Amino acid sequence: MSTARLSVDPAFVVGPVRERTFGSFVEHLGRCVYTGIYEPEHPTSDEHGFRTDVLDLVSELGTSTVRYPGGNFVSGYRWEDGVGPKGQRPSRLDLAWHSTDPNTFGVDEFMAWTAKAGVEPMMAVNLGTRGIQEALDLLEYTNVPGGTALSDARRANGAQDPYKIKMWCLGNEMDGPWQIGHKTAEEYGRLAAETARAMRMIDPDLELVACGSSNSTMPTFGAWESTVLEHTYRHVDLISAHVYYYEDDGDLSSFLASAANMDYFIDSVAATADAVRAAGKHNKAINISFDEWNVWYQKRAESRPPSGDEWPVAPVLLEDKYNVADAVVVGNLLISLLRHTDRVHSASLAQLVNVIAPIMTEPGGRAWRQTTFHPFALTARHARGEVLQVAVDAPVLETDKYGPVDQVDAVATRDPETGSVSLFLVNRSLSEETHVQMDLRALGDLRVDNCVTLSNPDHTWSATADDATSVLPRRNDSAGVSDGAVNVNLPPVSWTMVTLV
Repeated sequence: MSTARLSVDPAFVVGPVRERTFGSFVEHLGRCVYTGIYEPEHPTSDEHGFRTDVLDLVSELGTSTVRYPGGNFVSGYRWEDGVGPKGQRPSRLDLAWHSTDPNTFGVDEFMAWTAKAGVEPMMAVNLGTRGIQEALDLLEYTNVPGGTALSDARRANGAQDPYKIKMWCLGNEMDGPWQIGHKTAEEYGRLAAETARAMRMIDPDLELVACGSSNSTMPTFGAWESTVLEHTYRHVDLISAHVYYYEDDGDLSSFLASAANMDYFIDSVAATADAVRAAGKHNKAINISFDEWNVWYQKRAESRPPSGDEWPVAPVLLEDKYNVADAVVVGNLLISLLRHTDRVHSASLAQLVNVIAPIMTEPGGRAWRQTTFHPFALTARHARGEVLQVAVDAPVLETDKYGPVDQVDAVATRDPETGSVSLFLVNRSLSEETHVQMDLRALGDLRVDNCVTLSNPDHTWSATADDATSVLPRRNDSAGVSDGAVNVNLPPVSWTMVTLV
């Protein structure tokens, strides 16, 4: 058994644990909306048609914000199609996913759902096929109290009070050639700046997110952020980051080290934003909204949209079945997001239900938790207070994609009011159990309150509707405190949480 040593001191604070780190994403894609969060015919559905079994799981997951309505979908979306009497709403072709959207779920239903779920909405506007006026129209519809054509239309549609949506995304992945209305950085930067400036004429206190790169392998990565921020720096608060290409393609060692790439992505975007800040002599910092991230097996059959004359409603799309190794990676990506809490001010696991999601449903039937549900839910529940720097002295693993990485990765949070500490760890080794010692002397007199580990001898085990509980985070009895250090053994390919009080 190898040994890793961790050091942490409450004086070295990265920043606060941000509730918005634990956001998610709902797009009109596949079965995320229809038969996901919304299914009026389902036995558990409420008066709005919302599946309450899904709402219960969303609450358990600890979801804080939800980004809507896309995603690629938003770049062709006409928001006004999804408001008003449902019998009068038009069905439209969705070019992004080669599907048909009946528009029976739209802005008002989403806002009613967020209220029921107790989550903060994050709205995206269409800067692909549309532009400034449509963004202003949607903002007027949602946020103006009344007395105008669109705010009064909202009131007539049943929402008397304004929704007061705070966070707005200025388009989606406009750097991507796959995007409807794809633009160069110059084209997008100017449009985003003018849209932001106009939206602030209605509400100067909005929090606006400019589109960053769709992933760090884009040929325009870095240059895109620089150009876009040169146009938008004065008008926006955040720039987005998206990443999905983490998957086990036969190189499990590299897959388990995926967080090293997320670290690089975040550090690079932050450095670029700071360079634009210095060059433009700006006073504020632009931070990051990592508003799409997940493991996604893009080469699988379920990731291929329909084609030809087939334009189905809510087809099975992107319904990845996640295994134990996938859950370990998701837990490690959360570690990366937390340790960058000084610059990552918002994040969204994409997506919430059925589509590369922690929650799965059957139409008319059951809902269940995928393996990735558990590290997300436990981190959201127990990461409190402040994120502390963790110094790691661990064996080094060589990976083909990311070079040398630490065998053990970790982050710690501490509640300054109670002194309680939560430690989140992964063991990236394929075969070796690792003993971890964390020096507690600077943290005071603490004891282990709980320790759970998610692992399995078969890291390919996946949950199903018939068996979602055979492999769960289990109590790890190796954890204890002695001689001023917490000691715990980590199985190979595992995610662990230790809480100390």
